[in-house]
Amino acid sequence: MGHSGNLQLKVVNGDAGYVLEDVPHLTDYIPDLPTYPNPLQFNAAYSVVKQYFVNVDDTVSQKIVVHKDSPRGTHFRRAGPRQKVYFVSDEVHACIVTCGGLCPGLNTVIREIVCGLYHMYGVSKILGIDVVNDIHKRGGTILGTSRGGHDTSKIVDSIQDRGINQVYIIGGDGTQKGAAVIYEVIDKSFGFDTAVEEAQRAINAAHVEAESIENGIGVVKLMGRYCGFIAMYATLGSRDVDCCLIPESPFYLEGEGGLYEFIEKRLKENGHMVIVIAEGAGQDLLAESLQSMNQQDASGNKLLQDVGLWISHKIKDHFARLHKMAINLKYIDPTYMIRAIPSNASDNVYCTLLAQSAVHGAVAGYTGFTVGPVNGRHAYIPFNRINERQNQVVITDRMWARVLSSTNQPSFLSANELAKFKREKPSCPVVG
Repeated sequence: MGHSGNLQLKVVNGDAGYVLEDVPHLTDYIPDLPTYPNPLQFNAAYSVVKQYFVNVDDTVSQKIVVHKDSPRGTHFRRAGPRQKVYFVSDEVHACIVTCGGLCPGLNTVIREIVCGLYHMYGVSKILGIDVVNDIHKRGGTILGTSRGGHDTSKIVDSIQDRGINQVYIIGGDGTQKGAAVIYEVIDKSFGFDTAVEEAQRAINAAHVEAESIENGIGVVKLMGRYCGFIAMYATLGSRDVDCCLIPESPFYLEGEGGLYEFIEKRLKENGHMVIVIAEGAGQDLLAESLQSMNQQDASGNKLLQDVGLWISHKIKDHFARLHKMAINLKYIDPTYMIRAIPSNASDNVYCTLLAQSAVHGAVAGYTGFTVGPVNGRHAYIPFNRINERQNQVVITDRMWARVLSSTNQPSFLSANELAKFKREKPSCPVVG
């Protein structure tokens, strides 16, 4: 794992429209490499497993909802231990890299890669890491992190000089850019469940504040630069949210059917309301800040204006200007609190599966891949497909309809806009 450069996509075609988008293997570059029996067959922990190893021909389908006449479609190589491996434990010198922003679960993945290499394959040489026993109980990353500025040639030279032959790169789209440059086929990224769970605390605090005072409004800004999954799932999980605003669903403030009208209506009905807004929502409405809209951070991400602070000021100014009603608005931004916490139990299990799948793939000789669940089955996905498209909420899909049903908010879309979205954004089975 961790081969850099321009990898050619390996495609295998089969009967009935079957397509395997395979990952590179060491034998593609060094033919006739020796193989060794997988030491897992001698591992006491696996002695009760009915089938030790994944069949070499096992693949995972990208789509599981098909019609009877549909082609079999795109598949990816199933993750898991193989009967033969291409590394002897004493010859493995591994390193682990984290870069980009923080998220819950980084330390858990680090720990489980180290433990997987040692306990499953007897590997003890892992650069710069000694003790990992309790690091999963801590937020952040013990390895440190940074945004952008990497010199690929220096990184490659350092890897060669140190004799490193396995590189594990951990993180989301920012980190993967350092490897090749996560792709929407993966069900979800690690840390997602923890982020949604922690977001509940902020939403609950906003609800308590809003409910405790006349015409109280709680505004919570959550992560979601280009997509609103955390905001959407946090809204569904909370049931205290009156309006959820995400980047994929345009909204407007003024006039009939606008946000201001909805806020006034909800305050008259309930006396309070909670608004959840993803950080990338409404950026087109920040007209006064257009001069900075094309700036980028060190990772190449577009610098966004603080839409939570902006919309809070706009709501306050609107109701103060009209003298219709006195409002009391509280704004909560839990972004850095969420990023810095340890992963919860669900994500700890998920991180363990990801880490072990990565280790199994590396020792089996696969390279240039990322690992993740595709329709519930872990698979190896080639770097060529990473960041091909940002996974986004499909606002013409049922999940977004569930949000609108939960909040009873308007869609803020005209009939023409809705028809346009139905044409341009077909339903997608991915949820994370």
